[in-house]
Amino acid sequence: MIQQTGWVTDAADIIPDDVEQRLAAKLARLERRTLHQVVVVTLPTLADRDVADVANHLGNTWHVGRAGHNDGVVLLVAPNERRVRISTADGMRPLLPDEACLQVIEETMIPHFRKGDLSGGIEAGTDALIVHLG
Repeated sequence: MIQQTGWVTDAADIIPDDVEQRLAAKLARLERRTLHQVVVVTLPTLADRDVADVANHLGNTWHVGRAGHNDGVVLLVAPNERRVRISTADGMRPLLPDEACLQVIEETMIPHFRKGDLSGGIEAGTDALIVHLG
């Protein structure tokens, strides 16, 4: 599959460089402050796989989060299939339950996406996750 390139892996090439740098800096600060690791990934295709399965697979394959703490989060956007998923490791569920993830997607990210502002939606979603975790 795809190789992780840092806090932000933009394989779909939808995030401008300045936004990608800003996101990476925010996620690095979050990790230094809380030790929780969040990664953002965009994919040009899910290759006929379920978005949740792909997000979980990436989180596990990339070892997102600290060993023994199970505290990683993957924010995945597949724009061509119009799918987004926030996948949380079990240790993150008290801070970021499924309902909160769904709220971030539906109320924060999707409005940007509907306007064609993919990078703005990703940044807004990342900012909302940081608020929940920070």
